[in-house]
Amino acid sequence: MTGKQVQNDRGNKFRMTGTKDIFNRTALLLGEAGMDALSNARVIIFGIGGVGSWCAEGLVRSGVRKLTIVDPDEVSVTNINRQLMATTSTVGRPKVEVMRERLVDINPDAEITALEMVYESETAESYDLDSYDYVIDAVDSLKNKILLILNASASKATFYSSMGAALKVDPRKVKVAEFWDVRGCPLGAMIRKKMRKAGTLPKKKFLCVYDDEVLPNLGDDGIVETDTFNKAQVNGTTAPVTAIFGMTLAGLVLEDIYKKSRR
Repeated sequence: MTGKQVQNDRGNKFRMTGTKDIFNRTALLLGEAGMDALSNARVIIFGIGGVGSWCAEGLVRSGVRKLTIVDPDEVSVTNINRQLMATTSTVGRPKVEVMRERLVDINPDAEITALEMVYESETAESYDLDSYDYVIDAVDSLKNKILLILNASASKATFYSSMGAALKVDPRKVKVAEFWDVRGCPLGAMIRKKMRKAGTLPKKKFLCVYDDEVLPNLGDDGIVETDTFNKAQVNGTTAPVTAIFGMTLAGLVLEDIYKKSRR
């Protein structure tokens, strides 16, 4: 699309100078080898909510071109406070569909596969995790999250996982640690407890984004969540913290690709 004038869905004309120019500032830092690696990396994100949506944005804006996004839900009015693609005009639409439109608008050359599916025992075998370079877990459902952790950690892909991002307001407390070293996160502790009890442990080490701040819910607004497949407890959340979680996951992918391209 270099040097061509194109037209977006709303009829506003703009000029595309090519994807090379889009990523000029990233290329200055990462170099040609790094950008080639980013462009060729195959990434899949499970969960395009308060964490996963920002992760997808960070990856595509940085030059990741081959991205699969997986989420079964539609945009709800209660998503607007923290999820990137959630606006008053997108309520009721599939999250992955809206997110795909946004990502392709950022980079028209991006290959975005949007799967309106839930990751669970009935669907897990339909995903060839070995075919991806990176698998990212931003799933809310505890049961499905544990299943994904077990399967992704047994795959050839590099795996990153998000622990609980709710009940937090201090952005300075967001951290990264190996799964077994995560401390102060109730979700991480619960996952480890259930895994030990079941005798099913991850096959390899992996990094997690977490935060040891745990605040109480002070409000009771009576809103009924409409996320059909989200079986997790509903807790208060803020956009800055969930966005930092998602961008940190994206940053881990970029850092890994950068280091490997320098070898």
